[in-house]
Amino acid sequence: MPRKTPPQSHSTVTTPLALSQLHIRLQFLEKSHQSLLKQIKRKRTELNNFVEQTRIFATEIFHQASPSFQKMAELDQDIHTLFEEIFTTRKFGKQTFKNIEAVYLQLQLTGIISQKTNGKQFSTELDESFDNPEPESDFSRETAKGRHQHWQAQESVESHGEARTEDKRKIRETFLRLAEIFHPDKVKDSETQTYNTEIMKSINQAYQEADLARLLEIERLHQVREVIDNNSEDDLTRKCRTIEQQNQILLTQYENLKRELRLAKKTPEGTMVSDSRKAAKKGIDSMAIMVETIENQINVVSQIRDFVKDFREQKITIKEFLGGPPTLHSLSEEIMSDILEQMLSELMR
Repeated sequence: MPRKTPPQSHSTVTTPLALSQLHIRLQFLEKSHQSLLKQIKRKRTELNNFVEQTRIFATEIFHQASPSFQKMAELDQDIHTLFEEIFTTRKFGKQTFKNIEAVYLQLQLTGIISQKTNGKQFSTELDESFDNPEPESDFSRETAKGRHQHWQAQESVESHGEARTEDKRKIRETFLRLAEIFHPDKVKDSETQTYNTEIMKSINQAYQEADLARLLEIERLHQVREVIDNNSEDDLTRKCRTIEQQNQILLTQYENLKRELRLAKKTPEGTMVSDSRKAAKKGIDSMAIMVETIENQINVVSQIRDFVKDFREQKITIKEFLGGPPTLHSLSEEIMSDILEQMLSELMR
């Protein structure tokens, strides 16, 4: 009776079992691969949208608040000029002179007016920005878009510095594979050359930014796929190793995008956009509040300017002047500090 069938059956299932394991592993790796690509695409879109919102928000603030900033700069200069005239045209005793200087210094230290050192205002650069406001496109580049490029450059340097040689090699391999297919010089008809030229622009940009996800997207979009034998253990093993290496690079790229988004949100402009979003959910117009805050500050500084002017014209006594402007008595130092920081640090950055 044929009793040797079981041993033969055992020997024939050895290779299929190995192949089955490789198929399962490849399926898992490809699923992870697609998941990473989707996550990167979502995070990249989120980052780009946030940067664009920042640019729009910053531009709107600039145009709405520019006249107010101009008025604030004029008031600031008026107050400095009034004090210079007071010190040069009026006669005071030594102690009185020191007391008046102390008032002038206090106005600077609390941030109500700009500071001076050796006769030069710290705010010279700020005043020049009022005299020469930038057009919208330049302002946009110098704020949100410019910062985004800086973050990208910074992250690119960091990622290149920290990336393993193997990671760089895999990115370059993908780049060369695509360049070999889409290089315009490899085709003769003009229509295909034009088509390939556009694709190569995307390939080159992705390679320069070490953007493996984008290279793989181009590969998938144009159906550039490595042909493997699903019944070959060597082919499957090689394919598993390749995808595993790619997934490691993609994971790093995803973490870099998350870090870049965090950096974007921590900038003054990014913080303002985030706060504006939260306010909008509560039905609050944060832009209107900012403009109103600036207008309130203008009223405060305008009253202080008039107070100093009255003293210069001797409409109030030295004792009244040293007591300080009534406006300051109604404002806490914390409120003044907050207004100053919001106005001169965030909005004009």
